[in-house]
Amino acid sequence: MRRTTFANWPCSVARSMDLLGDRWTPLVLREAFYGIRRFDDFQQELGIARNTLAERLRRLVDAGLMERHVYETQPVRHEYLLTESGRDFYPVILAITAWGDRWLAEEAGEPVTTRHDACGHDTRAEVVCSHCKEPLSWGGVTPRPGPGYPPRLLGRPDVRRRFKLDTEEDPAPTGP
Repeated sequence: MRRTTFANWPCSVARSMDLLGDRWTPLVLREAFYGIRRFDDFQQELGIARNTLAERLRRLVDAGLMERHVYETQPVRHEYLLTESGRDFYPVILAITAWGDRWLAEEAGEPVTTRHDACGHDTRAEVVCSHCKEPLSWGGVTPRPGPGYPPRLLGRPDVRRRFKLDTEEDPAPTGP
């Protein structure tokens, strides 16, 4: 069965999910953040089938989140290192962790805590406004079409409703 691609959708969530695609890919990234680099170590830590792991690592390398480097030549063996793009995924893992800790943790509490090295305190992810640093939450933000939103879609009734374009004074996307 062919998988529907979201790679060309005008939505960063859809495009990201097109890349992640399944539950194993974020877990592979989590292990990379824990310091795992080698195929056998990923496989052992996750208990994932070797063919599934090989496919997820290939996808992450192809997407530029990881790089493959030879660490042994006889036989050839590779390690997988996070790229800048891959390292930028860390706050996403922290946000998923914070949600899971709040809503899915068992009575004993969080299974893993995150220590902020700079101040020495345990912490959790918070999404804040990049301008005023106030926390962001549903109901306190308004989605708007950005500069990358396809202009040809802005006239569609469903798009106009989604972005409330008929009720705003300045519906035009703003550039950087």
